[in-house]
Amino acid sequence: MSRKRPKPEKFVAKLRQADVLIGQSTIVAEAIRAIGVSEVTYATSCWTERSSTAYGRRRS
Repeated sequence: MSRKRPKPEKFVAKLRQADVLIGQSTIVAEAIRAIGVSEVTYATSCWTERSSTAYGRRRS
């Protein structure tokens, strides 16, 4: 049986939490471990987010 993927809402919440931790001067690797994803997953999601917009990373 395959593993279930997290829902997009939960994954976005984890990425936002990582952004907050990085904004508080936490080392990126530590922030990634704190949210419970691998470095590859984090890097892939950031790359996908940046390439999906014409003006870089989305900020609201």
